[in-house]
Amino acid sequence: MSEPLKIAVLGGGSFGTVLANIAAENGHAVKLWLRDAERAADVNKTHENSRYLPGYSLSDTLIASADLQDVLQAADLVFVSIPSSSFRAVVRQAAPYLNPNQMIVSTTKGIEAESFSLMSQILREELPHARIGVLSGPNLAKEIAGRQLTATVIASDDAELRNRVQQVLHRNYFRVYASSDTYGVELGGTLKNIYAIAAGLSAALGMGENTKSMLMTRSLAEMSRFAVCMGANPMTFIGLAGVGDLIVTCMSPLSRNYRVGFALGQGKSLDEAVSVLGQVAEGVNTIKQVKEKAAAMDVYMPLVSALYDVVFEHAPIADVVKMLMTNEQSTDVEFVLPRENP
Repeated sequence: MSEPLKIAVLGGGSFGTVLANIAAENGHAVKLWLRDAERAADVNKTHENSRYLPGYSLSDTLIASADLQDVLQAADLVFVSIPSSSFRAVVRQAAPYLNPNQMIVSTTKGIEAESFSLMSQILREELPHARIGVLSGPNLAKEIAGRQLTATVIASDDAELRNRVQQVLHRNYFRVYASSDTYGVELGGTLKNIYAIAAGLSAALGMGENTKSMLMTRSLAEMSRFAVCMGANPMTFIGLAGVGDLIVTCMSPLSRNYRVGFALGQGKSLDEAVSVLGQVAEGVNTIKQVKEKAAAMDVYMPLVSALYDVVFEHAPIADVVKMLMTNEQSTDVEFVLPRENP
């Protein structure tokens, strides 16, 4: 193993916790920041995150703290695992304790509502001299905590940052692949949340395997089309951060967004679906944000529009499905044939 590093993880949710634990297992000095001092003390006492990962033991060397300055002091690498709605505020709070060329990696899969900024863009705005990366992939935290074989992607234009993250997080059950397409990897992780809601909704309605296959394939086409208009590489979407993340999120009841969609398909209101979940489901807000952005950029996204109608306009699901199936037919594989009349 390489020389031990000082690692800071901001955010004591399920994914932040498993990343902190992996780094600690690898012999690094890891501090995990939680907002609540009582919860931090409980993690240190029980070596378990009882709120987000009950039943999973954490490394004895992992230290939780509500003191942001203490967590960030002299950190070699910082992971930010904060919900998108609070991301900028926490980064601003952390800024005074970071060195000018700090390596910072976002693991958040979401978009800031007010500005339509990705988390890497927020980092660049708030920390203009930082070295920035994003981590994304088919990564259900409970499966990682259970040491089930998993892979992820670290994306950055900084080769040293990519290498460092690979070294810090590599385990025999967790493999980290590299990419230079930061926006593509980040958008893949963000956009798939939308389609996971659609997948959960269709499952609750008892739709068949043909429907699931069609839904995921057209979702991949739609999200890659949007991402390319945002500057991403379409090839990124055939990898772990694209189709890989889409598959796991659309097929697993462990996915928060899938569970929101399933509740909606059972007839629950949006508020009921979200309150039962008890955690942030990024896809709900992302639907609205992406619909508005797609309209502004004139990007054809029928699934996003349909979901918006169901989730926010209370449109009858049967009517929306009929509309989708009678839309003008298009090409199968995006970027093979030009779209003449979307």
